[in-house]
Amino acid sequence: MDTRPSPLPAIPVAPGTKVPLPKAYERLWDLAYNMWWVWHRPARELWQRVSLTHWQQTLNPLSMLQAVPGEVWEALENNDSFADLYHEVISTFDAYLAAEDTWYLRHHPDALPHGLAYLCTEFGVHHTLPFYAGGLGVLAGDHAKAASDLGLPMVAIGLLYRYGYFHQEVDPEGTQQHHYRPVETARRALRRVLDRTGHPLIVQVELPGRMVDVGVWRIDIGRVPLLLLDTDVPSNDPADRPITHFLYVRGREMRLCQEIVLGVGGARVIDALGWKPSTWHINEGHAAFALLQRVSRAMGAGCTLDEAVSQVREHTVFTLHTPLPAGNETFDLGLVQSYLADRLHGIDNAILASLGDNGHGGTFDMGALAIRLSAVTNGVSQRHGEVVTRDWQHLIGGPSKAVTNGVHLPTWVGGVIERRFAKAVGPDWAQHTLEPEAWEGLRSIPDKELWEAHQAQKQRLLRQVRNRLREQEARHGEAPGELRRVGNIGDVDCLTLVFARRFAAYKRVGLLLTDIDRLQALLSHPERPIQIVFGGKAHPADREGQDLIRRVVQMAKDPRFEGHVAYVEDYDMELARYLLAGADVWVNMPRPPMEASGTSGMKAAINGVPNLSVLDGWWLEGYQGNNGWGFGATTQGDEADAAELYDLLEHQVAPLYYDRDEEGVPRGWVAMMKEAMVAAVPFAATRMVAEYLERLYLRANGNGGTPRA
Repeated sequence: MDTRPSPLPAIPVAPGTKVPLPKAYERLWDLAYNMWWVWHRPARELWQRVSLTHWQQTLNPLSMLQAVPGEVWEALENNDSFADLYHEVISTFDAYLAAEDTWYLRHHPDALPHGLAYLCTEFGVHHTLPFYAGGLGVLAGDHAKAASDLGLPMVAIGLLYRYGYFHQEVDPEGTQQHHYRPVETARRALRRVLDRTGHPLIVQVELPGRMVDVGVWRIDIGRVPLLLLDTDVPSNDPADRPITHFLYVRGREMRLCQEIVLGVGGARVIDALGWKPSTWHINEGHAAFALLQRVSRAMGAGCTLDEAVSQVREHTVFTLHTPLPAGNETFDLGLVQSYLADRLHGIDNAILASLGDNGHGGTFDMGALAIRLSAVTNGVSQRHGEVVTRDWQHLIGGPSKAVTNGVHLPTWVGGVIERRFAKAVGPDWAQHTLEPEAWEGLRSIPDKELWEAHQAQKQRLLRQVRNRLREQEARHGEAPGELRRVGNIGDVDCLTLVFARRFAAYKRVGLLLTDIDRLQALLSHPERPIQIVFGGKAHPADREGQDLIRRVVQMAKDPRFEGHVAYVEDYDMELARYLLAGADVWVNMPRPPMEASGTSGMKAAINGVPNLSVLDGWWLEGYQGNNGWGFGATTQGDEADAAELYDLLEHQVAPLYYDRDEEGVPRGWVAMMKEAMVAAVPFAATRMVAEYLERLYLRANGNGGTPRA
């Protein structure tokens, strides 16, 4: 038994919102208040067994438990198979939380004696917790899940967005509409953090002319607590309560307020818990004000500015996710000075100007601030590390490090493919993601069996697409005949490409649309037809991205492309799971070197979906010639890249897909699917987190973990 004290602080919480359950099943509440169930299939099966109807309506255990009528529980109390599954899941859950043989304790038990603080502006854990916009948030959620699986002592800190990120609808012309829905905190796995007296924990952040109270909520992600900061508390002025309402607000001053609450407030919450982390990980520049708060605190304790900066740097890792300096979060210097100068001890106008300087007068750069106050700065792929070095080495003091992003395999692998993992690797396959050699067995899966598994996941994708298209068109007032037509879109035997990601100009969705006549010929080929499913949002302030959505929607309505092109609105983690698991080809076409990583391609590949992608980001490392297709390694220009893309589709992708044997199995294609899966395993999030620990966290904690400012 490990008798060492816990490296993490006690974080007491108020009871959650509960209704009485039968005593035999009352621990369902414990399961519901921990997001562990998200990536453990037997737990999800248990929720379905409670009430399939309620589950399908909500995909949310808390909503379901609060709504299931008494007669359901009466029946379940006499259901032996349900009782067996319940006890199996609860036993596995308890063993997971209490494990003393985690990877961390076996290999690096003294690496983080006071734990890791991980700060990020968004977290994507599950689609019912809409505190994410895209790749950054989903990456942070996967980081937390992998840290939990490995047993790293970590606390994550973000913001509670009571209206989350926007829900997207498109009108009949393809214009994106933005809708915000309130998050019902009583129906989410959120519990208020309490202080030592048993009252809700409140920290204060000073803004011009007033103090703003910041409350704290806790979500458990397996073994990792996620603390979310909230300004919507009754003690605040009504004008300050919405600071944390919306993710990625347009207004620059409101965004600054959010990042002050996240950074300064996050560091003060850590202080209030009496915790001095061994290492701080600032995941993208939005949270960099936490470092400024730590400098201020050290100066308040008697350090000089240089001493305070040195202490903070010594224990900090900063990860850049943006491909170019222009993509970093910046504010008007005068605005930042008006909010922070002399409100943080020892921090005046001159210090702010110096720490946030990026070489452009009058601008405060959050990335520059984080780099100056971190021992290590890293990019999120090997290529991106080169870009970070090129653009930032004058501040880093040398080359950037690089830790290629990873994805949490149990979250993203489809259920049918997962069962093949269990047969080929073992029922405990998720415990072997750090052992690529254990996955060689994937190559021995019978071709027909793997192909049928893929086709099953593809059928699920197509059902989702049809249902959502029918809902979209019904909202637009289309007649029943049209609704029947869209309900028939999608042939499981037709080569299906998926392009689903944020609609931004550099993602180059327009590359597919460069030569409409050639595209039409490819899609409607009499022997080798192709269909394309598009999905993705554009930021509310990104007019160019919204124009691209409009163009795709209008193309989908063009009679020339009828039945071959679909745009599915409101892309989120739930829709992504269907698209990633069921696509035939995952398409990615960013303008190099603008793709910092591109984790969606990893998620597709682990499901046996080959990538057709520009050789940038992770794909430059993952592409092996037999697991997908790569193009555009050099900057040839959009027209040349489009021509290469069309050539690949016409002469390589489609012919390989349609080359079937007498059993209807495309043997060459299935061989590529297997290689895609095997090559994707080293891009697991567990590898990423282990690499952060061994290469960066230890370096940022070189004195053996003695906590400092």
